[in-house]
Amino acid sequence: MRAEIDQQPDIFADLLASREEIARAAARIAAYRPRFVLLAARGSSDHAALYAKYLIEVLLQLPVGLASPSVTTVYGARPDLTGVLLISISQSGGSPDLLAVTEAGRERGALTASVTNTPGSPLDEAAELGVHVRAGTEHAVAATKTYTATLLALYLLIDAVRGGTGQHAAGLPDLAAAALRDGRAAVEEAVQRYRSTEHLVTTGRGYSSATAAEAALKLAETSYLPARAYSGADLLHGPVAAIDADTAVLALCSSGAGGAALREVLQAIHERGAEVCAIGSGAAAARASHRIPVPDSAEEVAPVLEVLPVQRLALGLALHRGGDPDSPRGLRKITRTR
Repeated sequence: MRAEIDQQPDIFADLLASREEIARAAARIAAYRPRFVLLAARGSSDHAALYAKYLIEVLLQLPVGLASPSVTTVYGARPDLTGVLLISISQSGGSPDLLAVTEAGRERGALTASVTNTPGSPLDEAAELGVHVRAGTEHAVAATKTYTATLLALYLLIDAVRGGTGQHAAGLPDLAAAALRDGRAAVEEAVQRYRSTEHLVTTGRGYSSATAAEAALKLAETSYLPARAYSGADLLHGPVAAIDADTAVLALCSSGAGGAALREVLQAIHERGAEVCAIGSGAAAARASHRIPVPDSAEEVAPVLEVLPVQRLALGLALHRGGDPDSPRGLRKITRTR
């Protein structure tokens, strides 16, 4: 897991070099002019889909939905998807339920695209368009490099659909290297702070909501810490009542609009006495007990960077709590669901 975390700056550079290939798929989508976008994914890829949802709704101003695969696989429904763009996201490209959703969507009129780390996989073959995230083989069960490469691939695809050149992503390899290098001491301090905690909540707003969800999953699957993720807005609608001085909170704070919107949430959390660790380019402005800064970037690509210290934190906590982050109990690299 440590080695794969460290590979990410080079993976970003390689993916950026393949932007023209992604742009060709984007041209097909732009010509199709979808009226609606449907995203299908599971696990970490579901969090990448949440990131894509924000990108599409903000940058393309199209309505977006997250598919429920069981509608197809368990209930046998075949909704009319004429004029819909269906994007299926899977690192392995082998999940039977996502394959079924993609095949059914294509039969029912959707333009289908796969985003996967496995060219030639069943999902890749089933979709009309394929975007390959080019992360290489990932050996650790916990997804790190495949997750961030998927985020970047989705950004490059959606940015190209709107006619962009990927300029906001151009500096990500160097920024990622800086985040991994400069954040090492702050991450290690966070490991020491939270190594014994049993109650942890993650939160973010806007694009960073995806990182909050991914953070909770990484902590649960590697260190067996039952973390819960909430959008900052949802947190204020009830769950904040369960937060107290025994709760640790990881707050994903960009320097953009999402980070600004989170400040009210952090004030409410502070009043409950919780320990807050702010992570991101906006961490310095957040009300927090501990901060892990991340280099500044355009907010729309910030999740690619802000998840890097989260991965390092999950790795460190797993080791300190006696777990094996490369092979967590009860998990396999490829999960086949229906």
